[in-house]
Amino acid sequence: MSDGGNTARSDLRGGAGWVGFGLLIVAESLRMDRFTAMGAELYTMPGFVPGMIGCVIVLLGAILMLRGWRRGNIAAAAPGGPAPPVLNRRVLATLALSLVYAAGLIGRAPFWLATALFVAAFVWCFAPPEQARSRRLLAALAAGALTTIVVTLVFQYVFLVRLP
Repeated sequence: MSDGGNTARSDLRGGAGWVGFGLLIVAESLRMDRFTAMGAELYTMPGFVPGMIGCVIVLLGAILMLRGWRRGNIAAAAPGGPAPPVLNRRVLATLALSLVYAAGLIGRAPFWLATALFVAAFVWCFAPPEQARSRRLLAALAAGALTTIVVTLVFQYVFLVRLP
């Protein structure tokens, strides 16, 4: 497995970046006003959801770092060959889909439809290429529909936030 060294290093570096980003989110969410003088409780404080998301990002980044460490002991992975580009086709596709979702769909289409389209397109683009087209389409549509249902229900009935 000749690519193990590059993958292990990129997992370690990427994981460290995500851990740092998650810690920044947590730190900034702790700095937000808690509105305790207005009777706000833990779950209604403005920094609660960003703080939770930051913690999840830290956890997932740490898991990615652990995966990189376990894949190929860093000392054993000789630095051979050029490093993979930071902006590859998958990263550019992710950026393009996210931009279309955030700038093109949100506010112009109902939230549930925009989210379903975004998730379906994302799953379609990143499904294994050897997978049959019909299976890719079915998986993309199912993921879009299920994600939309779960996100809508959680925001409206758990966080009590009305979505656009």
